[in-house]
Amino acid sequence: MQYRKLGRTGLKVSELCLGTMTFGQQNTEAEGHAQLDMALEHGVNFIDTAELYSIPPRAETQGSTERIVGSWLKARGNREKVILASKVVGRSQNDWFRPDGEKPRLTPAQIRYAIEGSLKRLNTDYLDLYQLHWPDRVVNIFGEGGTTFRTLSDADEVPIAETLGALGELVKEGKVRHVGLSNETAWGVSEFLRVSREEKQPRIASIQNAYNLLNRTYEIGLAEMGLREDVGLLAYSPLAQGYLTGKYLDGARPPGARTTLFNRGQRYEKPGVDDAIRAYQALAKESGLDFAQMAIAFVTSRPFVTSNIIGATTLEQLETALTSIKVEITPELEEKINAIHQLNANPAP
Repeated sequence: MQYRKLGRTGLKVSELCLGTMTFGQQNTEAEGHAQLDMALEHGVNFIDTAELYSIPPRAETQGSTERIVGSWLKARGNREKVILASKVVGRSQNDWFRPDGEKPRLTPAQIRYAIEGSLKRLNTDYLDLYQLHWPDRVVNIFGEGGTTFRTLSDADEVPIAETLGALGELVKEGKVRHVGLSNETAWGVSEFLRVSREEKQPRIASIQNAYNLLNRTYEIGLAEMGLREDVGLLAYSPLAQGYLTGKYLDGARPPGARTTLFNRGQRYEKPGVDDAIRAYQALAKESGLDFAQMAIAFVTSRPFVTSNIIGATTLEQLETALTSIKVEITPELEEKINAIHQLNANPAP
């Protein structure tokens, strides 16, 4: 396992990060603990969670993932061995995150309420990285087309300076060491950097966006900004919610798989997706590689990726993901991957 600098924080995080959003619905507490143990044994020192989780979002399971991670930290007594990241939800119509059904916004009061809940569930006094799960602004970032929140006007968006100022207070208090973004745009990153510079607020260390063989849109604009400004990508969905294993080809629905259970894979069911998957799958076979490992290794190998967030529902799946670090993306393999990309560019942005 290699370790990479997290922005300008001085922290070094493992090239693979354990994503935990299945803990609390697809995975029990015991299964979550087993995954965390295995990841740590393989050299992973970076754990990512969120107040939103588990997935899919539900009032009755909100916060369950943080509670499972927190019970593991308490049972193992190893808080200092891990770099722990969580997230606060952005603008939303869901009414179960805040008291009295208040709709989530990235206001100082709501951010403070959120961090206190996360710290309690995680059994810790501080987070190494606290991220805005998505913006308060109207954005098109989840592959839906149009805007993410079509019914809301952007006229009442919480100013970035106000949100960043609230995060700055948490840093001063020691509740948060560093801050990051998630599901952001190039303009958003630029604006957060400007505000932090001009108003002496915490500097953004990272951005957590989707990046995989079916969605390389991060390379357009954001990759250059990240490299030049030391804002590392924490890439999520390297397997495109499992579609880059080939298990959902031709509409297949394996028992127990996420899309089978929850029917939330529409982002990866667009025209051209199956053609791209088949091409990459054939390349993996031709190269003597496990398809999933090739897909994960490609993401890990990108120079703008600080850490690749892997997730699993079984230890066998997790073992496959963890051992993907043994796969080398050679110049020849990369050339073939890029040739497929040219013919099947970003079918699932």
